[in-house]
Amino acid sequence: MRLLTIITALLMGFISSALAADDTLQLTLKDSIRMAVEKNLDVRAELYNPAQFEADIRRNYSIYDPLLTLGTNYTNSTTPLATSFLTGTSKGEVNTLNANAGISYTFWTGGNVAFDFNNAYTETNSSHSLGNYWQSSLGATITQPLLKNQGREATEININISRLSKFASIERFNTRLLNTIAQVRNEYFQLYNLREQVEVKKVSHELALKILSETKARVDAGVLPAMEILNAEYGAVSREKDLIDAEKAVSDQVDVLHLLLQIEGRGDISTVDHPSRDLMEVSEDDSLKRALNRQDIREQKRNLEIAELQTRVFDNNTRPDLSLVASTSFAGLDRTYPRDFEKVASIDYPTWSVGLNFTYPLGNDAAENDYRKSRLKTEQTALQIRSLEEGAANEVKAAIRAVTTGYKQIEVADRGRAFAEERLRAFIRKNEVGLATTKDVLDVENDLATAKSNQISAVVGYNNAITRLWQVTGELLEREGVRVVEADADKLYKNTR
Repeated sequence: MRLLTIITALLMGFISSALAADDTLQLTLKDSIRMAVEKNLDVRAELYNPAQFEADIRRNYSIYDPLLTLGTNYTNSTTPLATSFLTGTSKGEVNTLNANAGISYTFWTGGNVAFDFNNAYTETNSSHSLGNYWQSSLGATITQPLLKNQGREATEININISRLSKFASIERFNTRLLNTIAQVRNEYFQLYNLREQVEVKKVSHELALKILSETKARVDAGVLPAMEILNAEYGAVSREKDLIDAEKAVSDQVDVLHLLLQIEGRGDISTVDHPSRDLMEVSEDDSLKRALNRQDIREQKRNLEIAELQTRVFDNNTRPDLSLVASTSFAGLDRTYPRDFEKVASIDYPTWSVGLNFTYPLGNDAAENDYRKSRLKTEQTALQIRSLEEGAANEVKAAIRAVTTGYKQIEVADRGRAFAEERLRAFIRKNEVGLATTKDVLDVENDLATAKSNQISAVVGYNNAITRLWQVTGELLEREGVRVVEADADKLYKNTR
């Protein structure tokens, strides 16, 4: 029965371990980046901005939508008559019914054409008028600005601002995506780092327990004083604490990746890919050229295009408002509507006019100050671009130095670990012959654990430095095979109902 109990416990332990292993997500770096691109909440939220600007573009194109107007009204008026002493009628009553329709359209030149069809039926009790009759007219009016508000650029300013704003928001989305991917790489390798640190702490703790066991045996044999047991026990306890802290750090980092990648559930994550130790050759000139075209600089250049466009339009607005106005119409009048309409269609009663309208506010302070403010905004944006470019150059140089230094640190950390291992073996031999205390051995072992941690951190730090270089040059998206196109935002716009 005792044997059966032991076997059952072992089987249950094996099953539990298998279930725990199945609950662990084996995650590659490539899959991590893909999940972040598709699921990260900040990335998904940022994509809504260019989609909103697409809505603005289409809304502003509505200036070219024909505008239909329909209107009808009935009017009754009663007025005293000056001829009442002749006719005997002291007042006149007029009833009028109007039914009008019109359509207007805006041209890219800034001009406007309007067609109108007006119909009026009049009923009166006056003996000196036609009595009951229809009066209609069909006409068109064209208005074309000649100075202020003339041309496509002035007409479509809101369309172009929305379009440039959309392009700028796509660059801002690329920046958000780039920063998120950089964060994914760093957090992924940080999880690898922490798991390796746990393994270092485990080995250190196991060695401390082994030293404790051997120390107790040697104290019992009278070879060592009892004081050595306290040193060994303290070393084992302190390393147990370090192991617990390291395991907690791993759990915290797993939660970070769960949130960053929007992974459902609370299962463990295991990193499949290891950080690279290969030397990366870097060209400073190529990196600087790439950095001058990175996403945040392109976004600011789009903002400069907006400012320059507004400056040109505001400059146009400082001119006088001079418009050419031309109109023509055909009229008809008769007792019946069919006859009235026939007269309109016969174009026997034409009317036309042509003229100029001129307006100019004395002082013109509003337009002048709009223009000045826009010029200031343009110059400010140009300086901001220059600042970004100079800052990018400094970031690239610092990132290149970090990559070079990081690779050297790996070689130094490797040698440090080798020396620490040899040193520990030497102190263990000295301890065996009584030339080193248990505390000496534990201190040297602690130095080895530190050297192992430094070796792991050096490799991770080197890869983080590479990530930083690709981030400040703006090439990280290309390196990871991520490409954003305008259609991604348009699809989100079209799918919104």
